[in-house]
Amino acid sequence: MSKRGSHVPFLFNDCGVFMKERKNGYIYYEPRKKSDREVIAETAWRSVFRWLTGIVAVLFVFFIGWMLFFHVVSVDGASMQPTLQDNDKLFVLTFRYEPQQGDIVVLQNNTETEGLLVKRVIATEGQVVDIDYDTGRVTVDGEILDETYATDTTQKALNEIAYPYTVPENCVFVMGDNRSESIDSRNSGIGGIDERRIVGKVVFRLYPFSGIDTNE
Repeated sequence: MSKRGSHVPFLFNDCGVFMKERKNGYIYYEPRKKSDREVIAETAWRSVFRWLTGIVAVLFVFFIGWMLFFHVVSVDGASMQPTLQDNDKLFVLTFRYEPQQGDIVVLQNNTETEGLLVKRVIATEGQVVDIDYDTGRVTVDGEILDETYATDTTQKALNEIAYPYTVPENCVFVMGDNRSESIDSRNSGIGGIDERRIVGKVVFRLYPFSGIDTNE
């Protein structure tokens, strides 16, 4: 309350508070009642704010999940043709992935500056790989693979490893689908790939969008 020396008419001050007529030398204040339009506007703004807050929270959770569980990787080169083309964008599952025969995987290269590799898992630890170069057929544990995804019959690679080849513990044997262009586990300088170098499994192609043949 504040004291005034003269009569003050009904007014609204800067805070939107109604000033009542002076009584006993004082002016009494009480909050101004809001109009229906003002009440509706405030309610609408509160709803919009809650809606926007919810969207931001969902996007934040999605972003964290994406960073932890998924990656988007670009194909570099022709080693996976015709299944994958140069510059294809791939959606890669990284969370708790265990390599399986036939999976297309993304691998860390030998050095951090060389980027990532995309190859197909031909065999996992303990399996025995053999290649008959007279027929170009690949066998795993004595069974011939039905490699409809490959562009041509498998040919000898530079510095070929000795066959039959037993995949070491915690390693995988990988090859590109384009056997004449791919540098992979057939090379004695590469051989079995440590599973710790596997970034994740290719789930699908983001661009151009389509399914991917895993020969399952």
